This record gives sequence, C-alpha cells and structure tokens, in this order.
Amino acid sequence: MELSFARTNGEIDQLIDNLISKADQIHHPHLIREMIISALKAGQESDYLADLKMLNNTMKEMRYTNKVFAPYRPRKKVTIFGSARTEPGEQIYQKCVRFSRRLAQLGYMIITGGGPGIMQAGNEGAGSENSFAVNIRLPFEQSPNPVMMKNPRLITYKYFFNRKVAFVKESDAIAVFPGGFGTLDEAMEVFTLIQTGKTSPKPLVLIDDESGYWDRWFNFIKDAMLGRGLISAEDFAIFTISRSEDEAIQVIEEFYRTYHSLRFAEGRLIIRLNKELTPENIEELESEFPELRHPGTRIEVCSPLPEEMDEPDLLTLPRIALHFNHQHYGLLTAFIGRLNTF
Repeated sequence: MELSFARTNGEIDQLIDNLISKADQIHHPHLIREMIISALKAGQESDYLADLKMLNNTMKEMRYTNKVFAPYRPRKKVTIFGSARTEPGEQIYQKCVRFSRRLAQLGYMIITGGGPGIMQAGNEGAGSENSFAVNIRLPFEQSPNPVMMKNPRLITYKYFFNRKVAFVKESDAIAVFPGGFGTLDEAMEVFTLIQTGKTSPKPLVLIDDESGYWDRWFNFIKDAMLGRGLISAEDFAIFTISRSEDEAIQVIEEFYRTYHSLRFAEGRLIIRLNKELTPENIEELESEFPELRHPGTRIEVCSPLPEEMDEPDLLTLPRIALHFNHQHYGLLTAFIGRLNTF
C-alpha cells in the first residue's frame, strides 16, 4: 500500500489516530501523525539499513535536543565557537573566560561544543549552571570538558549536522574566537544561513586576538571575494570584528535594544519590536533603506497576524511589516542596526 500524507490511508490512518490518542498528552497531533507517516514511508521506500539508521539517529538526536533546551527557552543564549587547541595560559583563552562570565552576569546562557580550549573557556566563565555543551563524538580532541562533564545540559551528537542545528537554532548571538577548520566551518555556515535568510538575523561577533587573526581573514574576503564580486558590500553588515570582549558584549546587547524578532507571514516580513516606532522613525527607515522593499510598497505598523497565534507570548509586542526584497539579507542586518538607534 502506498501511504499518503493526506487522510487516504484507510485503516492505517485510524490505527495512527488510536496510537496518538492512547499515548496521551501529545502536542500538535497533526504534526506527530505526519512524522509517523514519514517513518512508515521510509520503511517502505528504503531497504538500505545505513540510510534508515541515519534517519532514526537524526530524529532521536533532535528530539533530545529539544527536550534539553525547552526549559530555558525564555533566556537569551550566546553560542561560542573557537579552537579546541587553545591553552588556558593563552590570552585569548582568558579573554573568552571574561567574555562568557560577563554575559552570564547579564542573564545570558552560553552554548559551546563542550570540548577543551575555547569551548572550555566559555563554559568556565559562564559556570556550569549557565552553560550548554553540544558535543560531538570524535576519535580525538572532543571528550567533554571537566566543567560540563555529567551536566544535564550536555548533549553528545553522532552527526555534525544535528549539532550545527543546535548551535544556530538555539542561539540569539554567535561569538567566534580564532580556530582551525572546524571553527571556520561553523562560522562560514552561520554567514551563509544569515546571508540567505535560512536563519533569523543575529549578532555575529568575531573576537580577535593579539595576532590579528580576524583582521587577516577580513583582508582575504575583501580582496579575494568582494574584489571579484563573489559577495556584496552589504554582506559586511552581517558581522563585527572586535578585539575587546566589552565591545563584543555591547554589540550583542544593542542588537536587541529596539528589535525583538521577526518572521514571515502572509507574504510580508513582520518585525516585532521592544518599543513602538513613531511615524517619523518609519519615514526615516523608508528613506534610508528603499532597496529593502518591493517598489511601490511601504513600511506599515500592523497588529499580530493570524499566522503568529502560535507564538502567544509575543502577541503584545508592537510590530511593523514590509514586502521584503529577499535579495538583501545583508542589508536587513543593517536595517535592524538602524532600528536600534530609535
């Protein structure tokens, strides 16, 4: 029998409904039904054991990720990337300790990869009680650091891609310290996700050391990428390079001064705010960022839309809406920066 996501599966649909009802306390049963159908269809379509194992492990890892992070959803979190090989005696290690300690004092939680080096510095500064560790199973370098060993917020992944989802999905800001291939891979993925709109805009701070690690990286992308037209000048709005942990924290804090969050609904970009904008503020935004809107459209104050009812805790926030030009996610980050000046 070929299964369908539509309710055309006869007795199987009834069996799934009965299973969901019997399990009790199932949230959003229509989505759980689709997950069950997906699993059954995978079993029908693939007899290759390795593929089915990957699907199974992926689902289990993501389910556990949601379980661990869910109780802390109201608290803002900063993901820290950096080298596993940085030693505690190095200046950049101590800078990371100070950075994460100050963030914890401001109420943030810290997410790291849970290993040694910069990851341990991030957990050390914030303290175990304010930390998450999303670890990866590797044959070297990546056993959990002593700060996070046996912590209930330690998650160990088999797959890098699940781990990367946790790093970005659960964070409100990203801080990247100098590192090797893994660090650059994680940083470049965040660049790409923000540039293409696959994750919400968030502060991306590259925290430099005394050698100018990120300065040299900046010169490369300016000459080799921007110089050849492989990126746009507006993409430079996506990140900030800082040598000071205090300045990096200021960048993170200021990002959420007026801006709160965004989502797309009814074909428009809805931007939720921490305070109302005046008509003069909106007029300035329209004048300064015309490329952000489709021609002939305006930035409008709006009420919560029906699609936003699944986020009841945000319904009281003021918001604006615009018909967004999806070619300009770098410019959107600059737009948010301008919002935060009001």
